Amino acid sequence: MQSSSLSRLAIPAFIFIWASGYVVAKLAAKDAEALSFLVFRYAGVVVLMLVLALVARAKWPSARDAIHIAIAGVMIQAIYLGGVWVAIRMGLSAGLSALIVNLQPVLTACLFFLTHEAISKRQVIGIVIGFFGVVIVLASKLLTANFLLIPTLLCVMALVGNTLGVIYQKRFVPHFDLRSGQVIQFAASFLATLPFAFAFESFSVRWTSDVIIAMIWSVFVLSGMGISLMFYLLRSGSITKLTSTMYIVPALTALMAWLLFDERLTWNVIAGMIVTLAGIYLVVNTKQK
Repeated sequence: MQSSSLSRLAIPAFIFIWASGYVVAKLAAKDAEALSFLVFRYAGVVVLMLVLALVARAKWPSARDAIHIAIAGVMIQAIYLGGVWVAIRMGLSAGLSALIVNLQPVLTACLFFLTHEAISKRQVIGIVIGFFGVVIVLASKLLTANFLLIPTLLCVMALVGNTLGVIYQKRFVPHFDLRSGQVIQFAASFLATLPFAFAFESFSVRWTSDVIIAMIWSVFVLSGMGISLMFYLLRSGSITKLTSTMYIVPALTALMAWLLFDERLTWNVIAGMIVTLAGIYLVVNTKQK
């Protein structure tokens, strides 16, 4: 009962934190190069989690599990975050980025042969309804957005990387200490991102108040709390249910942008939220009549 209650609280907390990532990316984009910012972010998370792991005397994984954890981390952190942040830095709208990346439930359902999870007709309907809810939210932006090929492909790369990373982790290392495990994942992501930051960027980060706020939120909330919640939900439930909750992210991001940046909150956003929530309900609530 306690575990079930915790899961119900963890899901909305995870959705809120995950949605805030797009707002943070927008906040930092004008003053910090994307990969350079992420290198500093990964280093900060490594320090944070290493301290927590040492203080708590957390259990460290075996060499074999550490390799699996590192591989999953590069896909979930470096490829996903790198793709999204660079795309937004290159001018792709946060809304269109959210739409592409949050097609994860569709891709996860298509990869059922890798997840080894049975998907009911009810859940398939919920996935489709949730997808249309996302489209409704971003309809006006999609109709007016200028097509940017490279940023769009980067978001597709992020979508594939995160989806495969979640599946890989669920299959090979579903259980590990979140503190020591994240030290390994973010250290691997740091090493994977650093060469690209050196090759394509100049480590140009102006430490304005916006960038400092974005960094603190990224290290302590997005990575420290958000990733921990995702891993907790991943080990306590199905991949299909977890990824389907991400459908609400674009709508929630639009709401945050309205509150923080005074962006318009139109009828399609409100309607899309309602449709998306209906789809998520069908996927997550598996109780049959």
